[in-house]
Amino acid sequence: MTTDPHVLGPGLLPTPFTAAEIREATGRGKTILLRVEQPDGSRGERVNRFRETDAEGATLDRWAADAPEAVASSRVTWAELQGHAAFPAAHTTVTDVSLETPLGVLECRRYDTSEAPDAPVESFWFSLAHPGMPVRYEVPVHGGVLRTTVLSVTQP
Repeated sequence: MTTDPHVLGPGLLPTPFTAAEIREATGRGKTILLRVEQPDGSRGERVNRFRETDAEGATLDRWAADAPEAVASSRVTWAELQGHAAFPAAHTTVTDVSLETPLGVLECRRYDTSEAPDAPVESFWFSLAHPGMPVRYEVPVHGGVLRTTVLSVTQP
């Protein structure tokens, strides 16, 4: 049995960040602005904001940037957020890369993963300087690839 807090279970690769690292980097009021690009070329922006943080988690508010009145809120734990990056070792490759982003050139850990050897590959770039969600991810969908990119990260 491993005691590495980056490893969440058997057959899973180490996550780029622990729950504690995500908690420390998040803080109350952290706001992330994202650009979402659809396969048809359309684009939109989305906002994620953390509030009511504590040792276990936070309330996460999410909304489309052009519809701030339509906020969806849910309670998330730091462990759940870490678990989003727990990929199966059998179907995932990990590389360290430099990625040019709206945040600048970032050193990232890239995970290319699929549910099975012949399944479409999803790619996630986690900035080593920004514990939490990936700064970019690309997911195959009907008609092409859905790409989400972090545009900004602010703390109050």
